[in-house]
Amino acid sequence: MTISNKNKTSIARSIAWIAALFSIIICVMLIANYIQFKRVDPLESEALNTLVERLQDNPRDEALKEDIRALDLLIRKAYFTNQWQIRTGAYLLIFGILVFILAVRYLNSLKSKLDELEGIEKDPFLDKQLAQKWVVYVGVGLVVLALLSGFFSYNSLDTYEPKLIAQTEIPVQAEPTTTVTGEAVHPVEVSTEPAEEEQIPVQTGNETKSAVTQPEAGAATQVPVTEKPAPKTSTKIVSQEELNKNYPFFRGPKTTGIAFQTNIPENWDGASGENILWKVKPPKKGYSSPILWGDRLFITGADDEARQVYCYNKNSGELLWQANAENIPGSPSSMPKTTDDTGLAASTMATNGNAVFAIFGSGDLVSLDLDGQQLWAKNLGVPDNHYGHSSSLIIHENKLIVQYDTNKGGKVFAFETSSGEKIWETVRTGVRISWATPVLTNSADRNELILNAEPLVVAYHPNTGEKLWEVECMMGEVGPSVGYADGIAYAANEYATLAAIDVKTGEIIWEDNEYLPEVSSPLAAEGLLIIATSYGVIACYDAKDGTKYWEQEYDDGFYGSPVFVDGKVYIIDMSGKTHIFKLAKEYQLVAESGLGEKSAGTPAFADGRVYLRGFDHLYCIGK
Repeated sequence: MTISNKNKTSIARSIAWIAALFSIIICVMLIANYIQFKRVDPLESEALNTLVERLQDNPRDEALKEDIRALDLLIRKAYFTNQWQIRTGAYLLIFGILVFILAVRYLNSLKSKLDELEGIEKDPFLDKQLAQKWVVYVGVGLVVLALLSGFFSYNSLDTYEPKLIAQTEIPVQAEPTTTVTGEAVHPVEVSTEPAEEEQIPVQTGNETKSAVTQPEAGAATQVPVTEKPAPKTSTKIVSQEELNKNYPFFRGPKTTGIAFQTNIPENWDGASGENILWKVKPPKKGYSSPILWGDRLFITGADDEARQVYCYNKNSGELLWQANAENIPGSPSSMPKTTDDTGLAASTMATNGNAVFAIFGSGDLVSLDLDGQQLWAKNLGVPDNHYGHSSSLIIHENKLIVQYDTNKGGKVFAFETSSGEKIWETVRTGVRISWATPVLTNSADRNELILNAEPLVVAYHPNTGEKLWEVECMMGEVGPSVGYADGIAYAANEYATLAAIDVKTGEIIWEDNEYLPEVSSPLAAEGLLIIATSYGVIACYDAKDGTKYWEQEYDDGFYGSPVFVDGKVYIIDMSGKTHIFKLAKEYQLVAESGLGEKSAGTPAFADGRVYLRGFDHLYCIGK
C-alpha cells in the first residue's frame, strides 16, 4: 500500500508535535527536580546530624551506630535516585529533540511536493522562521535551563561525605563504584557468626573416624568468640624452600602445577568413605581451590549477602575461624551478576605464611592474619565480567600480584603484602577479558610474570610491571593459565592454539591445535607437556618439539588443572573422579578415585594427603 504525500505529511507533523511536547515535558520535569532538590536536599538530614551528635557523647553505643548506618543508607539511596532521574531525563530529552529535528527535516524534504498539491494547508512546521523560533527560543532555552538545573544539582555527595567523616568514625565509602540505580550505595555490613560444627561418622577402611561437617547454608551459626590481639603481619620475605614445604597458591608453590610432597594416596572413595579422613561442608559455596600453610587450610565462599574466608585445621577438618570481607571502601552494596559455574568466590587465595589474601567477584581484595583479623582491604572496582572474576592470586617476594582483565580493559597490580600499598600498576593495552591466573617463572637470567589473554601472551617484570615481551597468538575466552618449564611457556586456549614460547626471545618455538583446553591449564614437567580438554581428552606432548606421544579419552571433561606430585599426575574431572597416571611417553594409568560429587577444583597436597573441593564439600584424603 502506497502512502500519499498528504498522509506522510500528517504523520510527520504528528510525530514532530509529539516530540516537541515530550521534550518540553522532560525539560519542565528536570527544572522541577532541580527546584525540589534545592528546596529539600536529601543529603541535608537534621535527623542524621542529631544522631551523629548523640554518638559523639556516647561513642560506644552500638545500637546508635546501627541507626546511623541505616539512615545513612536511606539518604544515599534517595540521593542516587535523584541522580538517576537527572541522567535518565537528560537521555530522554536528547531523544525527544532528535526525533523532533528528524521529523521537521522530513517535512522540509516534502515541501516541494506539497506545494504542487492544491488546497493543501500550509504546515506551520514548514515555515522556516516559525521553526527557528520554536527551536531557538523555546527548545534551546528550555534545554539549556534543564541541563543547567541537572548540572547544579549533581554530585553534592562530595560535600556530604567529608562532613559525616569529620563527625564520626563510622566507615563511609568515598569512592562508589556500582549501584542499584546507577551509583553505589554503601551500607556497612554486619558480620554473622560462624557455623557450629557437627561431628558425623565417616567410614575409613575398617574403622570409623569422626569427621567434621558444617551445617547447611543459611542455618544459624555459632563459634566461640575470644578476644584477639591486634592484628600483626611480617614484612619477612619467605624463601622458595618454605613455599615448597607448603601449598600456598593455585597450582602449587611455583604456580606451575608442580608440588613437592611425597607418599600421596592413590585410592579413595567419597561415597563409602574409604581413605576419607574428614569431610566438611563450607557455610557458603565457592569454586576456589584449597591452599595450605602449616596446619591450616584456606578457602573462600560467597553469596549476595556476604563474602567469606574459611580457615580449617587441615588435620581434623575443624573450622578454626571464618571472616567476612566487609567495611571495604568502594565495595558495592549489591553484588554483580555471575553465572552459577563461577559465582563470587572462584579465585583461589594466596598466602606467604604471614598473612592470607583473597579476592572476590565484587572486586574486594582482603588481607587477613592467620587468626582471621583483617589487616587491610580495598576494592579494585567491580569487574565487568559476564561470568564472574576467577583469576587467582599469587605472591612474588613482598608483592601480591593481581591480574584484573575485564570487559572494560585489563590491568595487572602489585600490592605490598604487609600494608596493601600499591607498588606498581600496569595497564594491559591490547588485551581483552581473561579468567587466567599469572604465572611466575624463574630462569637463570631473570624472573618473569606471564599472563594469558586474548589476543596476547605477555611477560612482565614482577618487580616493576615493565613489559618484557608479548606474543599475539590467543583468541576466544581465555581461561587456562600458561604452563612453564625449562625456559618455555606454554599458552593454550580452545579454538585458538597451543603455543610453546621461548621466554628469552618471546618467539614461538612450535604450535599445535589438535587438543586444546577450555579451562584446565597446561602442565609441563620432566620434558613432557600435559593438556586436558573440557570434552574429556588428555594428551601428552614432547615439551621441546611438540611431538604427540599419546592421547586418552575419558567419560567426563576437565576444568581442574593437572598437578605433578610424587612422580604422578593428579587431575580431577567434572564428575569428581581423580585420574592418576605416570608422567611418561606411554600412557600408564595408576588409579581412578571418585569423590561422589561433582568438582571443578584443582587438588592441593600436604603431609601425604590430598585436599579436594567438590561442589558441596571439602575433603581430606589420606592413607
